[in-house]
Amino acid sequence: MNDPLKQVWNQGQQAAAAAYKARRVTIDPITRLEGHGKIDIHLDDKGDVQRAYFQVPELRGFEVFSIGRPAEDMPQITSRICGVCPTAHHMAGVKAMDDLYKVEPTSAAKKLRELVYSTFMLEDHALHVYILGGPDFIVGPDAPPELRNVVGVIQKVGLEVGKRVISTRRRLRALISYLGGKVIHPVLGLPGGVAKGMSPADLPEFQQLGKDGLDFALFTLQVFKDIVLKNEAYVKLITSDDYTHKTYYMGMVDANNKINFYDGKIRVVTPTGKEYAKFDIQQYKDFIAEHVETWSYMKFCYLKPVGWNGFTEGEKSGIYSVAPLARLNASEGFTTPLAQKAYEEFYATLGGKPVHHTLANHWARCIEIIYAAERMNELLNDPEITSKDIRCLPTNKPTVGIGVVEAPRGTLIHEYHTDDNGILTKANLIVATQGNAARMAMSVEKAAKGLIHGGKVDQGLLNKVEMAFRAYDPCLGCATHAIGQTPMIVTIRDPQGNVVQTLRRD
Repeated sequence: MNDPLKQVWNQGQQAAAAAYKARRVTIDPITRLEGHGKIDIHLDDKGDVQRAYFQVPELRGFEVFSIGRPAEDMPQITSRICGVCPTAHHMAGVKAMDDLYKVEPTSAAKKLRELVYSTFMLEDHALHVYILGGPDFIVGPDAPPELRNVVGVIQKVGLEVGKRVISTRRRLRALISYLGGKVIHPVLGLPGGVAKGMSPADLPEFQQLGKDGLDFALFTLQVFKDIVLKNEAYVKLITSDDYTHKTYYMGMVDANNKINFYDGKIRVVTPTGKEYAKFDIQQYKDFIAEHVETWSYMKFCYLKPVGWNGFTEGEKSGIYSVAPLARLNASEGFTTPLAQKAYEEFYATLGGKPVHHTLANHWARCIEIIYAAERMNELLNDPEITSKDIRCLPTNKPTVGIGVVEAPRGTLIHEYHTDDNGILTKANLIVATQGNAARMAMSVEKAAKGLIHGGKVDQGLLNKVEMAFRAYDPCLGCATHAIGQTPMIVTIRDPQGNVVQTLRRD
């Protein structure tokens, strides 16, 4: 090929490559979540979205490197999975330890655990409302990126409100530290009980905290009403088809199908709101399975009896959702009066159960904050909360233990297998974000297809695509915890995007 022809060839290749690049939009990294991920959007010749992928490139190996460790280390090991939700993993691990040694915690121990857990749910939900998800509404989805953060939120709501948010979360975390030893990696739980009780002398301080926490929770719901629900554009966005999926919903409930974060049975309802299943956590493998895609290290949970039928919605799809909206849909309300009132208003406003609008998770989260605060107050005023009878020592030989809690992000399951000496031989974690993984992938793609047309892409539109996953408050570090088979796959495409060659290294 002579030089002029070669030059023309190169120019053609460069033009084709530029055209392909123009048909691909990548958000990397995605922001205001726990963990690392990216969104890869592929446009067609018209500039409309052909496909959009919610990809999780990070990988962690907690299930594997836990093998060989004493089982009683697991509540501390697994709390290292996430610095935002360590209490959830700690508590699921402790409950798995109870089941492993077949030991029933004392009544006071259960109440102390639930007190810490309710406090954690309150402060963790507040983190998302004001810092992670909140800026999209408080500051605005089209605001400059440098303002869509906690600094922008404080500028919008005022310094005093900002101080209240920070101060309340600090005080709530102090209660977790008091009983749990430390807030990031608590050491409260032991098989059959807890390591520390509540001193009667310290109780009045925490009872006042409970009252202040409830005031803060009610204030937070009012903030949501004032900023979001009174904004017609926001309500239209929340209820739009771009953020709506009709799936199954899963959550933990008590004997009366009321939401319980700490204990109960797992209830699943269909996309029409009918009860599909209700089971003890020891039966979870009969109902939950995991699917793998080549483009993400996050595994996708689905309902095993229905089967994996791709990223589709409806009753023939096995995809389900967890987290605040799912818990409200899967339950029949709350046991506490103020949360129940807010729950009824939620469904009356949005047209009844179930609600399928992904962005309604933010409203549901504000309602759960109220329940967490009310439950805190109930437990802090329970005479048994200062009891010294805080542990029942285990005596049985360990075999298999399964524990579950409702993490802020949804149903969280820990399963441990040990030898006769209590040394771990196998661990399986079904993390909350895995329960939402398939629906999140669908949400991101549907939002991208609904919002991006004619190749028009700007910061505001891309942020609205991110809002599709942000509503679930995902923890991607938690969701990519198993090593298993992790081949490196390299896909080579020509300038038109066609696959030329795929290289694989196992």
